[in-house]
Amino acid sequence: QVQLVESGGGLVQAGGSLRLSCAASERTFTIPTMGWFRQAPGKEREFVASTTWGGRSAYYADSVKDRFTISRDNAKNTMYLQKNSLKPEDTAVYYCTADSSIVASRWSSFDWRYWGQGTQVTVSS
Repeated sequence: QVQLVESGGGLVQAGGSLRLSCAASERTFTIPTMGWFRQAPGKEREFVASTTWGGRSAYYADSVKDRFTISRDNAKNTMYLQKNSLKPEDTAVYYCTADSSIVASRWSSFDWRYWGQGTQVTVSS
């Protein structure tokens, strides 16, 4: 069973930046696709970004494109989400996810197998 642990959440002002990390318990070649989802209060969990093992393919939700960057360091079994120009509507619990599928372009949370516990990000206006 793959364990995923997120870190890096917190409180930030609008326009600020945060970097989330997701550490995996296993070598990341066993989980070739990794991604981030988020869930705001009263809303469904939504896709944010995903990437393949080599990092050549990355996908973003339109709402975060050009502001967020997903990356992974396979030597450290860790994935990152650099978040710039944060907005109050980015406030949510952010979840790290991973899967044995090689297809990263999967937008539904039901298509991903492994999940972290989530980290809260709050953006104040």
